[in-house]
Amino acid sequence: MDKNFKPYYAVIFTSTQRETLEGYNEMAEKMEALAKTQSGFLAMDSARNDVGITVSYWDNLEAIKNWKQQNDHLQAQLKGQKDWYSWYNVRICKVEREYEFSI
Repeated sequence: MDKNFKPYYAVIFTSTQRETLEGYNEMAEKMEALAKTQSGFLAMDSARNDVGITVSYWDNLEAIKNWKQQNDHLQAQLKGQKDWYSWYNVRICKVEREYEFSI
């Protein structure tokens, strides 16, 4: 195991969208750019087909709490509930280990 590895946290946001998505892509881009400026933010991965999955990575739970309560993010959450999502689920996980493959 890598002795320099420091555990971190992943927020897994899984969702299904409604039919009308006016303004969604612009807001998603704005939230990604804003998240990158937050203390404790590490990275983000996202994919969407029938179900969307966005995983953001954070140094600690306090950083996640601060992001959830960030004013612009709160407004985006309300807009998502009102207009864009028919369902979503949020999971917060501690990453104890990681590995990857690449060619």
